[in-house]
Amino acid sequence: MYSPKELSRFLFLDVETAAGHASHAELPELMQKHWERRAARILRKDPGEPVSTTEAAETYAGHAGIFAEFGRIVCISCGYVRFEGETPRYHFKSFYGQDERALLSEFAELLRHNVGPNQYPWQFLCGHNIKEFDVPYIARRCLIQGLLPLPDCLNIAGKKPWEVPHIDTMELWKFGDYKSFTALELLATLLQVPTPKSDIDGSQVSGIFWQQGDINRIAAYCERDVAATISVLLRMCGQPIAGPETITYSVNP
Repeated sequence: MYSPKELSRFLFLDVETAAGHASHAELPELMQKHWERRAARILRKDPGEPVSTTEAAETYAGHAGIFAEFGRIVCISCGYVRFEGETPRYHFKSFYGQDERALLSEFAELLRHNVGPNQYPWQFLCGHNIKEFDVPYIARRCLIQGLLPLPDCLNIAGKKPWEVPHIDTMELWKFGDYKSFTALELLATLLQVPTPKSDIDGSQVSGIFWQQGDINRIAAYCERDVAATISVLLRMCGQPIAGPETITYSVNP
């Protein structure tokens, strides 16, 4: 599928998101009304059926983080693989913190100066479900935060499909099948990719961010998802995967 030389031109990434505010009650009044319309769809309400205050609060806490209009990015982790002979080594860098605009600005600068045609270190962005979630979410939040122009590798408007520099491991796994969603954790299990045990999952990130403020814990979890994505793609390409001794994480929980 891809050779070691080609794989070394991929910048792998993963995004962790949280609700934009600590609670539905803290949203501006107009945004509360917008969320109530979204909540009605989440709850599959009949047209005109009202959403209660409790329902709005519960759906916001559980779902707001997955929508760029109502959520925020709390961490972007990226990584790459280099081969020393047949031994792959993984390296990581994470952008995270309470200030979404600052972390997005730093990440956008990384993309502008390092992702592009042959003269750049990396030619492609790669991730699991990156085309449906990570890239659109990052681009929308950059727009909301006024970080323009977008880096070329995010600004895909008007580009032909083969001109978009995004490699999606979920799309590769589909082999043309458009009917299913395969989670990274399932794919890692199927391909015998060992993943470090984690005490959290994506559904808990928003609560950890707002209630505990433990951003290092979130960033460490995010980097391990990137490591799993790299290993999954290496397995799909028939390449060896890195052992713990050749993985260099940048964040410790």
